Amino acid sequence: MLPQKAQMNPMTKSLNPSKDYYTELETADYLNISLTRLHSLLDEHIFNDGTPRPDHLTFSDADLVLLEFWVKGEENPKVIRMPRRN
Repeated sequence: MLPQKAQMNPMTKSLNPSKDYYTELETADYLNISLTRLHSLLDEHIFNDGTPRPDHLTFSDADLVLLEFWVKGEENPKVIRMPRRN
């Protein structure tokens, strides 16, 4: 069981540890966004140099963390996110 603080942190969502890669549909479902929104995030942050997005992509656990950061970071575009100090 996770400590109380970790249970409330959305970044501690449980993933299936037996999987090495996730499909686009699994990734969108995990992030609670549409497949269209996932493609939009990828086009905005990854495939923004004129390189076309491949038809089929797979994602690792680290990719999901980064994508989740981008999804959460767009909640309020007027707020500049600052790193936490210890």
